[in-house]
Amino acid sequence: MAPRKIIAITGASAGIGRATAVRLAHDGAAVAICARRGDLLRHVAADIEAAGGEAIPVVADVSSERDMEELVRVTMLQYQRLDVMICNAGFGIAGTIEGITASQMRRLLDVNFLGTYYAARAALPVFRRQGTGHLILVSSIVGKRGVPYLGAYSATKFAQVGLAESLRAELAGSKIHVTVVLPVSTETEFFDVMTHETGTMVARSSGPRQSADQVANSIARAIERPVPEVYPYGKSRGLVWLNALAPGFCDRFVQKYGRKPVHDDRTVNRS
Repeated sequence: MAPRKIIAITGASAGIGRATAVRLAHDGAAVAICARRGDLLRHVAADIEAAGGEAIPVVADVSSERDMEELVRVTMLQYQRLDVMICNAGFGIAGTIEGITASQMRRLLDVNFLGTYYAARAALPVFRRQGTGHLILVSSIVGKRGVPYLGAYSATKFAQVGLAESLRAELAGSKIHVTVVLPVSTETEFFDVMTHETGTMVARSSGPRQSADQVANSIARAIERPVPEVYPYGKSRGLVWLNALAPGFCDRFVQKYGRKPVHDDRTVNRS
């Protein structure tokens, strides 16, 4: 019987992170779960433990380098190794580039890209000492092909993909794996958070959707058999091919998938 895996997951209080933590714990892994919302995080840990799994909740902010170092330190203190780091935390803001403020853009970069960088930077020295490890970056299909009104968010997702590709090349031939996950619109609280962060209602995408459990299942399979890229919604890979072959046509094709802010009386109170 294979030894259980020790897995750290950021953004694990809800959505894809929560679903992934529950799935991996069900498979026998011990999970160190982190998020800013301690109450929700403790509920996730309690649910996992009630089902016979093992979880360590670590209240942390991915935009803090110290917090990500602490996540790895706590995991190592408890288990003496770390097999997988899943960089999942992230959020979106919709709008034109001139409509999104500089402070909103910095926040996106802090969480979506620097949060990934800090978590990876904390885990990689452990992986190198062990000689093995697996870094998983949860990006988005818009990290391969941008869509209207998601330019700022898409830029941070492209940055994750670029980081993953560079790391894969650096680590090629070793037993340290790097995987980037590219979901389509997922049935989580992501849309509600985007609406709040944007400050107004956002049009829902008319494109395909998937459940958080579908993404979690894809991540679990990638841990068992590491691959460079994971498309939880298989057909979305076609969009990447289309963009490579006919980017101008693809520009027109993706117009219907944009998430345009709706500025009307339903404006969200951001206080």
